[in-house]
Amino acid sequence: MTIGDLSPNEKRSGKKKIIMDENTPLLPKSHGGDSSYGHFDEFNGASFTGAVFNLSTTIVGAGIMALPATMKVLGLGLGIAMIVFMAFLTEKSIEFLLRFSRAGKYGKILLQICVLINNIGVLIVYMIIIGDVLSGTSSSGVHHAGVLEGWFGDHWWNGRSFVLIVTTLGVFAPLACFKRIDSLRFTSALSVALAVVFLVIMVGISVVKLISSGVAMPRLLPDITDLTSFWKVFTVVPVLVTAYICHYNVHNIDNELEDSTQITAVVRTSLAMCSSVYILTSFFGFLLFGDGTLDDVLANFDTDLGIPYSSILNDAVRVSYAAHLMLVFPVVFYPLRLNLDGLLFPSASPLASSNARFASITAGLIALIFLGANFIPSIWDAFQFTGATAAVCLGFIFPAAITLRDRYGVATRKDKILGVLMIVLAVFSNLVAIYSDAYALFKKNEKRE
Repeated sequence: MTIGDLSPNEKRSGKKKIIMDENTPLLPKSHGGDSSYGHFDEFNGASFTGAVFNLSTTIVGAGIMALPATMKVLGLGLGIAMIVFMAFLTEKSIEFLLRFSRAGKYGKILLQICVLINNIGVLIVYMIIIGDVLSGTSSSGVHHAGVLEGWFGDHWWNGRSFVLIVTTLGVFAPLACFKRIDSLRFTSALSVALAVVFLVIMVGISVVKLISSGVAMPRLLPDITDLTSFWKVFTVVPVLVTAYICHYNVHNIDNELEDSTQITAVVRTSLAMCSSVYILTSFFGFLLFGDGTLDDVLANFDTDLGIPYSSILNDAVRVSYAAHLMLVFPVVFYPLRLNLDGLLFPSASPLASSNARFASITAGLIALIFLGANFIPSIWDAFQFTGATAAVCLGFIFPAAITLRDRYGVATRKDKILGVLMIVLAVFSNLVAIYSDAYALFKKNEKRE
């Protein structure tokens, strides 16, 4: 998240990006459009389409696979309503960031730390999923074959570690070397297209099973039978929040836009497109698998779907999703590197102007993520507590807190009421979710004993 704030009386140019004093933003700037650095003189600004694809890719990551499971908890009616509601809250929180984006020194450091926790965690999860999809995984004594193992059999070269090394050196490292986020616009467009491929396949399978009467009518509302099932409803909130987290990239994209006035339209277009994908994925995923929907719907495509060419469709879904995550990786990595540099070297020259610092931070972060994906293969429970907490801070608590602080006295009464509502909802729902997850974990351990 690169926060570039302007006071109420300052105006931003439409065609030529004017970068403000680097000490004023909440987080460090990318300096992608600053003409004072000669190697960027030829860059005239990012296009609207490229900005939409980059922001949409930031939004649609691994969270899309957990959304059908939220329908199992909430039911289709309430679940879809919550997806729309979270999109509205996200749009307002991003608007707050764009309007009120200055904070004190300690607030800036705390926010940078949250970006690091969130993004490192997300990227480790991406790499783990890619390893699971391509090389397979074992859980509770059951081995789930990966795509490469299914195609070619069990060999040393399609083992998890080797596949991740090849993916890291052949895909992640080259894409992470771009110094402007706009340079990733084509891979972002391809990433969005791959997410649509996954959606089209899921819709096609659902339609075929509907025609053959192989799909039951899904629930529209949550199934609440006792107090435990009531508290469980709140466990979906961190999933929905994480699905929309893109705040750490909004100002990076804004800084590089040819016309800064388009950022609001970029945000709304991206949210509308991603919300549509989320709603369709949630609807057809839950329609297809019903109460058998797993926490990661991708795992449901590891069995016979009961239709012709089931194995081919399963592989197509898994490969397209793995490729999608590979292309999302550099877009999430970009603000991670920028904020780590701002945290470690707050008074140094812009990162893009120092090749040595750029290369060392890039290599160090990629190595850390690679080690995390290999030596911490089961991290889902941990990220329910840490990742979701960092995500809700980035998405709602910090934007609302900045608005309530209102250094320039420009926030309206409606803004402040909405800011208070965001903080209350975020804190309450996440405390309940953490309590519910911890309670379920303790109960599981008691049953084992």
